[in-house]
Amino acid sequence: MNAPIHLEPVIRTVDPTRADAVTAFVEAAAHATPFHLPAWTLATADGTGQTAHLLAAERGGAVVGVLPLTEIHSPLFGRALVSTGFGVDGGIVASDGRVARALAKAAWELAGRLSCPTLELRGGVKPGAGFACDDATYLGFARDLAADDEAELLAIPRKQRAEIRRSLSFDLEVTIDADPRDHHAVYAESVRNLGTPVFPARLFREVLAAFGERADILTVRHKGCAVASVLSLYWRGTVYPYWGGGTAEARALRANDRMYFALMAHARAKGCTRFDFGRSKAGTGAAAFKKNWGFEPEPRRYFRRAADGQPVREVNPLSPKYRMQVAAWQRLPLAVANRLGPWIAKGLG
Repeated sequence: MNAPIHLEPVIRTVDPTRADAVTAFVEAAAHATPFHLPAWTLATADGTGQTAHLLAAERGGAVVGVLPLTEIHSPLFGRALVSTGFGVDGGIVASDGRVARALAKAAWELAGRLSCPTLELRGGVKPGAGFACDDATYLGFARDLAADDEAELLAIPRKQRAEIRRSLSFDLEVTIDADPRDHHAVYAESVRNLGTPVFPARLFREVLAAFGERADILTVRHKGCAVASVLSLYWRGTVYPYWGGGTAEARALRANDRMYFALMAHARAKGCTRFDFGRSKAGTGAAAFKKNWGFEPEPRRYFRRAADGQPVREVNPLSPKYRMQVAAWQRLPLAVANRLGPWIAKGLG
């Protein structure tokens, strides 16, 4: 019997605007996420002024692996090549380990040519030697949706269920919005209060345009004023509430609780069966909030590689080195934070 022949994959750089074959591969790949789609890579790069790169592995002319990359350049945080920029996932998707290692090697060579001392792969399969694995910083939260609102309430632990019932007693209006301006205003205030800069408004517009019916904004209003809002992605029967937050008034109104419970119902109506609450840093209030909803945390694996003698890029706001900056940002007037924030945040990636 002849031994099987394993052809070495051919790695090539694909124009994200002409990536139909890559999109088809991602749509079919078992472990792919919406952050692997060329649409995400292109939209986030266009929305922040960064540069998109897309590596594809081929055998016999067929795509067998994908690695979307964003070249991040920041005067404050340096240069890095990230898979994928502004996403919580997007690492290597490959048909086998040989393909994965070839993509990782090509990405590291590209990082060198681009003078990026750090390569960061968020999720995906193991990239091979030379990469450090971090599975302690971030946690992921996802579970199946229940059949209806009542079943969903019963699936949520008692304490959080009481908060949701309380939110339903307030005079709150829930809408699905086409205009992202209210969402950006709410989100900007929310992240300022957390001590982090807000992303450019154009980033949200580009993602909404690129994803079409597979993205929308759900907003909670009180007396006509937006108090909580979330931009979500929909893909393969899963809703991904991605950029969300609430104003100072949201806490007393339990508007964030209303928002996520309403999103569960909205997602079911769109045919979704799973709710991916995204990532949170271990030990934070955000992680505890998601666990209170009945979501069990799962470690997220990120892989990083740095050039010899160079430190790995550090953009975690919980790092002790940023403690003073975070505290100072929380005290900034909102108008000042909104003016300065997009210039800083587009370099965080």
